[in-house]
Amino acid sequence: MEWIILTAVLLDLLIGDPRGVPHPVIWIGRAIRRCETAVRSFAASPAALKLGGGLMVLAVVLGTYLITWGIITLAYLAHPYVGAAASILLMSQTLAINSLYRHAREVLRPLKEGRLEPARQALAMIVGRDTEHLDEAQLVRGVVETVSENTVDGITAPLFYGFLGGPALAMAYKAVNTLDSMVGYKNEKYRYLGWAGARLDDVANYIPARLTGLLYLPLAPFTRGGFSGVVKTIWRDAPRHPSPNSGIPEAAVAGALGIQLGGLNYYGGIASPRAVMGQPLHPMQIDHIKQSLSIMLLVSAEAVVLGVLLSRWWG
Repeated sequence: MEWIILTAVLLDLLIGDPRGVPHPVIWIGRAIRRCETAVRSFAASPAALKLGGGLMVLAVVLGTYLITWGIITLAYLAHPYVGAAASILLMSQTLAINSLYRHAREVLRPLKEGRLEPARQALAMIVGRDTEHLDEAQLVRGVVETVSENTVDGITAPLFYGFLGGPALAMAYKAVNTLDSMVGYKNEKYRYLGWAGARLDDVANYIPARLTGLLYLPLAPFTRGGFSGVVKTIWRDAPRHPSPNSGIPEAAVAGALGIQLGGLNYYGGIASPRAVMGQPLHPMQIDHIKQSLSIMLLVSAEAVVLGVLLSRWWG
């Protein structure tokens, strides 16, 4: 399994999501929408919506696992090389190293040229907040926050589950993550239907997020914030984040760069204040995007090495 995952990481780094090939998350998203429609056709009360939401989570996550496992099994029956190729391709589709790096650079490029409007449009492709009126510092903050938070969702957590149970388990994790991103909101529409998906996402990310927090520590002495800055920021600020998991990588990056993340965002014109992460020891600068990407790549490399070492130890 080690070489499957190592090759999948390399494939993601080289080509990312192939153009013209539907990403598995698209199919997972369609399944979620169909399940949501089915649940709402018979459920109206809070209790019924919670039950229906739980059944939806079970169907989508288990279905994703079984379909992925089935594809790989049939591919191996056809030929071992075909099975290996299918495993590598599917595992690579659970990773977002290339995608995260590319999208961040698409915001960075116009920012360096002083073109705020294209930068706002590029940021709007990867965040849910309103971007129409963001200034340069706010755009930088948005990118750094996205890179740090998605280091877990798009890299270390899929690797964790890939090493633990192969591409099928990693893809099941992506189904959990997609459920949370689509229905895991605390608004009127999804308060009950999305409850199970949101809670399962918290559980699924609990260990990967904390392992990722540890991976920042070897890098900390080489950052502007230093080892103590990273550790203190994680310890003090991570619990303030609305997510029990996302605050760890965000606080780590804030401490490493000596900047302050979080604060006031707008969603659909509605103000949404969020706890701040870190201290504003340095003003927000465009170079912080590059630095956050470097940290993301190094943490990704550490996660791969740790996964290989633990696999051999357990094996």
